[in-house]
Amino acid sequence: MSDRNLLLEIVTALEEQGLGRDEYQLQRVVDVEALEQLVNSARADLEVKFSVGEFRLCVTQSDVQVLESP
Repeated sequence: MSDRNLLLEIVTALEEQGLGRDEYQLQRVVDVEALEQLVNSARADLEVKFSVGEFRLCVTQSDVQVLESP
């Protein structure tokens, strides 16, 4: 079990790109609990990529990155 708060990491990454919390509904894009379980249970390097609005994110066991921004 990880101590990280993946939801907070995703929201923070989006806010750092200037996207306000009222500009998207994350629960419509990704099931954060399922994503957290998937990433935490991976035995090898795993990258999960998805889009929130115009932003493309990459989640790994150790990081959340914004890959593309408008």
